[in-house]
Amino acid sequence: MPGRPKHSPLRPSWRCPVCGILWPCSAAKLRLLGEYREDRQGLLMHLAQVQEEATADLTTLHPDVALPDLTPRFVGWAQPR
Repeated sequence: MPGRPKHSPLRPSWRCPVCGILWPCSAAKLRLLGEYREDRQGLLMHLAQVQEEATADLTTLHPDVALPDLTPRFVGWAQPR
């Protein structure tokens, strides 16, 4: 829908510009699940790539802070149960 805000990551902070919470927010997760409805493996591969990008951005943004494991945030939620 035109004019509707997208729940895409705001880089380099990797927060949702709409919700203000860590990305992927709930709306982004729902959108991604819909986009990759027939391709869970493709979704997991996409999220792994996005996690690598986020790790690079966040490491540059906060070089003196050890990052937590980002896997649950980026990939863990999308794995089949």
